[in-house]
Amino acid sequence: MDKKKIQNWGTENAIYLVLIALLVFIVMKEPTFLSVRNLTNILTQSSVRVIIALGVAGLIVTQGTDLSAGRQVGMAALISASLLQATNAATKVFPSIGEMPLMAVLLLVIIIGAIVGLLNGIVIAIFHVTPFIATLGSMIIVYGANSLYFDVIGASPVASFDPRFSKFTQGVFRISGYRFSYLIIYATIATIITWVLWNKTKFGKNIFAIGGNPEAAAVSGVNVRNNLLKVYILSGVFYAIGGFLEAGRIGSATNNIGFMYELDAIAACVVGGVSFSGGVGKISGVVTGVIIFTVINYGLTYIGISPYWQYIIKGLIIIIAVGLDTRKYLKKK
Repeated sequence: MDKKKIQNWGTENAIYLVLIALLVFIVMKEPTFLSVRNLTNILTQSSVRVIIALGVAGLIVTQGTDLSAGRQVGMAALISASLLQATNAATKVFPSIGEMPLMAVLLLVIIIGAIVGLLNGIVIAIFHVTPFIATLGSMIIVYGANSLYFDVIGASPVASFDPRFSKFTQGVFRISGYRFSYLIIYATIATIITWVLWNKTKFGKNIFAIGGNPEAAAVSGVNVRNNLLKVYILSGVFYAIGGFLEAGRIGSATNNIGFMYELDAIAACVVGGVSFSGGVGKISGVVTGVIIFTVINYGLTYIGISPYWQYIIKGLIIIIAVGLDTRKYLKKK
């Protein structure tokens, strides 16, 4: 019995053991990695990714996914960047536009993100196109539209932002003398809101019911179509907020911003325990998954590992995580 318990524990936590071993390797190679400064950098880099992953996580819970997430982030980033340049910027995209209110631009990209999310939801919930194919198509469409917009506004990186935008996205606060980014606050707020939606509302109960068994959920009175539309709209809103913040964090934007972000978000969700089988997932797991992948990216770069090896390592981790998730699902069946 004890042996069986150990095997079950090993199966449940194998991915974390692999990641801990990787972290130990990084620390052994470079002990200075464990510093407060690096911790704050990791939290800052994780913040925008957490917001994006929260949008993807809700879709995975309903047995869906979104391959267009990264391109939606890029679209929001490019629109935000082009509208929030400083009035004296030498390469201002729209010279006739003065200072735009930050919240007005944020609201604009949120509306655009919600519309794209709604369109994804309509294709999936009403026309019953599989999420993989539907969002693959929208990924290509959004990237094409984003590239056309980028060509129109000059086809060069959009930079020289309004100081208010830079402060909003790059500002810091201090705790005991240590500097922490405002982005951490925004990610914390998004995390709390999503936790409340998942755990304290009827909407949250419905998406988990849909993910567990859509037919049973429909029979029990859950409006599957409407709830799927809502979860895809919500995902678009999160991507838009993430894009708005990412543009300011980086300090410039092109049509290629957001490339591969959706795969990082999906991987973080799966590593954090959000099951592709549907109906299973925790907000804490999503946040943990994002931080784990950020530690891997930051840590491997810190010790000088080639980016190409980093891709291989991340790919192996994704395969292991999905394999373990599938094994647990089949075991439960």
